[in-house]
Amino acid sequence: MAEHWHRRLLEGNSGLFAALTTVAISIGGLVEIVPMFTVGNGHEADMPAPYTPLEVAGRDIYVREGCYTCHSQMVRPFRDETLRYGEWSHAAEYSWDRPFQLGSRRIGPDLHRIGGKYPDSWHYEHMKDPRSTSPGSIMPPYDWLLTDKISPADVRQSLVALRVVGTPYTDEEVDQTEASLKAQAQPIVDRMASTGIVAEWDDEIIAMTAYLQRLGTDRPKGNVAAGGEE
Repeated sequence: MAEHWHRRLLEGNSGLFAALTTVAISIGGLVEIVPMFTVGNGHEADMPAPYTPLEVAGRDIYVREGCYTCHSQMVRPFRDETLRYGEWSHAAEYSWDRPFQLGSRRIGPDLHRIGGKYPDSWHYEHMKDPRSTSPGSIMPPYDWLLTDKISPADVRQSLVALRVVGTPYTDEEVDQTEASLKAQAQPIVDRMASTGIVAEWDDEIIAMTAYLQRLGTDRPKGNVAAGGEE
């Protein structure tokens, strides 16, 4: 049986075969990579504002406590998901998530649409005793958040680090970290006080509340939330 031309010309010539394989892989790679740097993603106008210093502090606490191991932050575009959690998640909403908090399990509910769903005092009580707000919850209490304090110096360093990886914080925003923390925290403290909760602006629970109340509020313009029930 005559030897096939493919074996004779290509498989039998390792140098030529390697060269042609390299060319094919290079072309395939360029086709996928070049558009990422030359074509806009269409969401520039939808990119949300970066997290505020208080929200950064809350997010750092969220990561520190490992909340992502039980809660996801990704509502998938399926009816059962949108009915329960709200509108499906959009790429632009993750613009400043470094690292992202998509999560991989839902021992607890998805949190990507938690912002504004409950009053500030709910989050305080939930962290103090999860079963007081969610009967049957297996979540442990995080009552140290009610007394432990955030450090403005640490938050400032977080802003500096985030700026290194591309978050557009200005020098003024970094320099005014503590003032920004107090300005956003005080209204949360006041709202909690109206329900009989005594807290201070630098309590970790205030930062955590600010972060959780931000989640889901950066939907791209023109989208209507599906609205869901927990």
